[in-house]
Amino acid sequence: MSSPPFGGSNEMPAVFPDWSPYEDLDSAARAYLRDPEVALDALFGVLRGASVLCFTLERFVNEVNGVWQEVVICDGSRLVLWHGEDVAPGDGPVGSMTSSLRVVPLSTVTEVGCRRRLTRTSTGQARVDSIDVYLLLSSVDDAVPPPGMEEEGRAALRHDALRFGKTLDDGGPGQIARLEEFSRIVASLVGRPTL
Repeated sequence: MSSPPFGGSNEMPAVFPDWSPYEDLDSAARAYLRDPEVALDALFGVLRGASVLCFTLERFVNEVNGVWQEVVICDGSRLVLWHGEDVAPGDGPVGSMTSSLRVVPLSTVTEVGCRRRLTRTSTGQARVDSIDVYLLLSSVDDAVPPPGMEEEGRAALRHDALRFGKTLDDGGPGQIARLEEFSRIVASLVGRPTL
């Protein structure tokens, strides 16, 4: 399956190729992302030869902005996040997109949570049909709370968090397993001396 290059048609299929069989970031990104060159250039510019211990990818079509893409890498001491998103119509020339990079030191991850939803097959065997992962950070989320949600007399403080999810319909069993692997590797590094 081929995808249009950056600036191409925004008519993307709802189901994308599976990246989970690819163990290396380059192959997975090229199989899954619409704009792998943009993502890899940004990521490798920060990694500068550091080893990629684990990664997870996400991509979906947003009815307002078009394609939304994300790559999250752990190199043993940092999380490197790339996010690409089509610009909403009227906010820039046709075919415009944003490319954002964020680096989060693992020392700022205070908690890793992983929730799996299990269902039973007809034989009674438990099967994971979705996974939700969160990484709670020591930084504070500076988003303004919606009206009525702030506490009277003081601003509500919420810790920043990174959230990831996969389901059988959105990613399939391979991507569920890879996201769980990602969470376990990051969890094994949190609170330990960095590499």
